[in-house]
Amino acid sequence: MTYSDTHPAAEKVLNQLLRQAPVWRKLQMLADLNRTAHQLAMEGLREKFPEASETDIRRHLADLLLGPELAEKVYGPLVPQQT
Repeated sequence: MTYSDTHPAAEKVLNQLLRQAPVWRKLQMLADLNRTAHQLAMEGLREKFPEASETDIRRHLADLLLGPELAEKVYGPLVPQQT
């Protein structure tokens, strides 16, 4: 993997550290990345739908993760917001 914003020497060190990391640490880093992606998605949805409840925000997240058709089958239809 090549990073466009990283000096090649620093990238080499990073890759060596990642190769040496135990599996549990790699899984922990992956879980941290997933948690961060989830939080960013939720914040983006809160900005996009400022009047939505947390339940509705989670339902919108399901649309993003599963696609609208599967999300509706699993969680039911999105309820339109009252304006």
